[in-house]
Amino acid sequence: MAARILPVVKLATKVTIAGGAVYVAYDSGLLGSSEQGSEALGKAKAVIPPAVEEWMKYFGMEAQLPTMPKIEFSPLQSWNSGVRWTISSLSEAPTKASDYTNQGLQYLKDLTK
Repeated sequence: MAARILPVVKLATKVTIAGGAVYVAYDSGLLGSSEQGSEALGKAKAVIPPAVEEWMKYFGMEAQLPTMPKIEFSPLQSWNSGVRWTISSLSEAPTKASDYTNQGLQYLKDLTK
């Protein structure tokens, strides 16, 4: 009986953890717009260092962590540049395909001469 229940319990645990992770990501705004992602990143930058210090004191580890490096990262700008690059690549695709086809045909003509 226990041999049949164990796989079900393992699966239920995995599904619960995955569902919880998706819920937390959605609730914090990570799955929303780029503005919500920027706000979530700012909140995380403000909350994580004090939480780590508190846990270190709780576990009795008084080691000093190195300071967090200042990273100027804007998810909004990264998202926009990625979208621009994708759209420009898609708009140039027919022209590029035609150019590469002509180059390939010219190469084959040169080989047969």
